[in-house]
Amino acid sequence: QVQLVESGGGLVQAGDSLRLSCAASGRSFDTSAMGWFRQAPGKEREFVATVTWSGGTTYYADSVKGRFTVSRFNAKNTVTVYLQMNSLKPEDTAVYYCAARSSSYGSTNPNEYAYWGQGTQVTVSS
Repeated sequence: QVQLVESGGGLVQAGDSLRLSCAASGRSFDTSAMGWFRQAPGKEREFVATVTWSGGTTYYADSVKGRFTVSRFNAKNTVTVYLQMNSLKPEDTAVYYCAARSSSYGSTNPNEYAYWGQGTQVTVSS
């Protein structure tokens, strides 16, 4: 059974850091691009970051560029994706979702990701 399980969310103050993790299992994800998306209350889900299958190429939304870093670790039966978030701002408050797509190359379009986690809440207070 395919599972993407996020962890690491929480309540922090502006300027703090958090590291989100996503453990993907249940099928082979080592050739899959992975992405992070977020959704704030009353807003549509938006792209945050993506990483190619090898981890060699990353791409970020302009709103997080320079503050967030996405990375991945491909183990034998599990792929773990990380999102290091620094200099957090109140506008980063959202539920953060990990996603996987069949292609080895990332996309900013959430409709191109077939597998999703349940999300983890990140709240940044001012």
